[in-house]
Amino acid sequence: MNRKDFLRGVGLAGFSSLIPFKGTFAAGADDNALAVCTLIPTETEGPFPLDLTENQTFFRSDVREDRTGVRFNLKIKINGVGDCGPVSGVRVNIWHCDKDGYYSGYDNSMNPGQAGKTYLRGYQITDSNGEVNFTTIFPGWYQGRICHIHFQVRTSSSYAVVSQMSFDPAAKNAIYANNSSVYTKGADPMSFTSDNIFSDGYSLQLCSLTQNSDGSYDGYFEAAVAGNGTGIGHIEKQNAKYYNLGNLYPNPVVTKATLPITLHQSAIVKCLLFDINGRNLGEIFSGQLGTGIHELGLDLGKYNLAAGNYAYVVRVIHADGTFGESRVLTKE
Repeated sequence: MNRKDFLRGVGLAGFSSLIPFKGTFAAGADDNALAVCTLIPTETEGPFPLDLTENQTFFRSDVREDRTGVRFNLKIKINGVGDCGPVSGVRVNIWHCDKDGYYSGYDNSMNPGQAGKTYLRGYQITDSNGEVNFTTIFPGWYQGRICHIHFQVRTSSSYAVVSQMSFDPAAKNAIYANNSSVYTKGADPMSFTSDNIFSDGYSLQLCSLTQNSDGSYDGYFEAAVAGNGTGIGHIEKQNAKYYNLGNLYPNPVVTKATLPITLHQSAIVKCLLFDINGRNLGEIFSGQLGTGIHELGLDLGKYNLAAGNYAYVVRVIHADGTFGESRVLTKE
């Protein structure tokens, strides 16, 4: 993946308009001069990527499981580089180590005893604002790497980009110092210049840090994918042989919405509703439909949903197999 394939829509004015600072992360004059869409480096997935894309276990907003640490509320926004507008419906994966520097899912000399575990990994689908939210813990560090979080933006079955984000060193080490009973390894000894990933530059890969009154932190990171943020891969081409899915309207939804779909062959169509932590809330549509254009009436009234984002999964089932995709709706 070329560095030009992954861009970051940034600018500290954009940061401050979305999440207020409380003095834990300060921008320099050079940062304020950044263009709206500025090139961000792609980086390695690292030694512990684990495949999140085919495992529904990882579709969740809260990735903490049993891990202890300072609560970290991370918002990531994905823009298209063409106009830096928000890109909805793309998958964003994150994964990072725990407070002691361990990753789930692997057992080796650097990472003993973590095989079969799934903590601090998850993915969400961007909403109409191009945003995803995760509840996690502030990561620790391990020998040879500065504190960081991995993320992947997957826009289609054939196009995905991977990078890493890190934090202002003083703000990060203040978290460790102020929570020394939890982060027992102390301050992160690595610098950006000594880190093998960030040594060639890091200014575009800094996530903001904002402390809350309860001791938790909010983080905000904004990125832009190359092109218009969409792509066509094998899965999309296969789906297009059987159906074309339109955009849900209205979205945001009060109680009722309409989902257009065109079937190229008759099929059973199902629409399932999930909350942001992967809990199946029910089937909001199911029926045998013929070839042609259809408008599916979806009624969310019976679910007593709180305001917020939800995922809906469309499945098209016929003799050739089951095909489908996931998108996000916002409940007002």
